[in-house]
Amino acid sequence: MTVTPLAFDGSGLDGGLYTAVTRAARDAPWLLNDTASAWSALGLTAFAALMLAAWWRARRADAPVMARALAVPLIVALAYGVNVALKELVREDRPCRSLPGRFTLEACPAPGDWSFPSNHAAVAFAAAAALWVVDRVLAAGAVPAALMMAASRVWVGAHYPHDVAAGALLGVALAAPLTVSAARGAPWVARARKGPLRALLLSSV
Repeated sequence: MTVTPLAFDGSGLDGGLYTAVTRAARDAPWLLNDTASAWSALGLTAFAALMLAAWWRARRADAPVMARALAVPLIVALAYGVNVALKELVREDRPCRSLPGRFTLEACPAPGDWSFPSNHAAVAFAAAAALWVVDRVLAAGAVPAALMMAASRVWVGAHYPHDVAAGALLGVALAAPLTVSAARGAPWVARARKGPLRALLLSSV
């Protein structure tokens, strides 16, 4: 016999707002919906590219900046892990299961693929917050990209608004202080810049 785990129904929090957003998506132009769907599915790769750019640009910066830039992917991965653990603790059903019949651009995930908080929002905002500490130029692109990621997850019907808000708060709360603290790795960077890793950690220009 298959036992279905008990799940939390989050529709009472902001199910009405979720329904209004997905109804707007139903009536929106196909180009907008295709763009939102593509960003929702693939947009996290943009943050990977921004993290790579942060490392590259940090090669011309001092050791504390490089230490922070190198820590960003690890911090984002940590935020993702914490978010996944919180999902398993809360066990909130996806809105497409709690509110059946609502229009969604994204197929409803399988049972047990919990909704709260949003992994996409946690990763996007963790990356944006970390990049804000490391490189404000890159952060100028990362912050609006994170906002668009959070909005797209509701637009395609994958999450309630409170799911993406919680994911965003978790990502920022973890990433900002950890990235600041990562400057403690500056002595290691300074030593590594004198060794075989010099080309990866210090620009020759």
